[in-house]
Amino acid sequence: MSAMALDEFLALARDDERAALAELFRAHHRPILALCRNLTGSAAEAEDALQETFVAAHAALASFRGDSQPSTWLHRIAIRTSLRVKSRRSRPEDSQSEPSHDPRDGHLDRDALTRAMATLSAEQRAVIALFAVEGLTHAEIARILGVPEGTVWSRLHVAKRRLAELLRD
Repeated sequence: MSAMALDEFLALARDDERAALAELFRAHHRPILALCRNLTGSAAEAEDALQETFVAAHAALASFRGDSQPSTWLHRIAIRTSLRVKSRRSRPEDSQSEPSHDPRDGHLDRDALTRAMATLSAEQRAVIALFAVEGLTHAEIARILGVPEGTVWSRLHVAKRRLAELLRD
């Protein structure tokens, strides 16, 4: 948390759980929503995942020991929650996606990107979202996902190559 050190957050969580959750939400709701959007491919499902993420964080706050930064802990919850929300989806994304751009105007076609992202494995989607959207380093992504940094490099390389192939067509 940029505005609050880990020890301050832990003290706040012990003293005033509601204030700690409010601070978590204030500091992280936008990047967590973007992560959820990239993992689910749907604005509506991203909102559901965001809400479920903070409900789960509330339920687990008392057990948060501070072994990682609150943002790392929250990202882990958001990834698991987003993948669970996405797995509940019974039909492909349609009318809820944002409007496409004409590829001739130099902008990326969001629908094509959403479809291409959906073909990636959950692990690859998470790495792409954390790297490209969140702007996290390989080391930070490794901590969030609980994998070696080399695995992050590998997943990112494969995902980028796959997306490039799909978007080229």
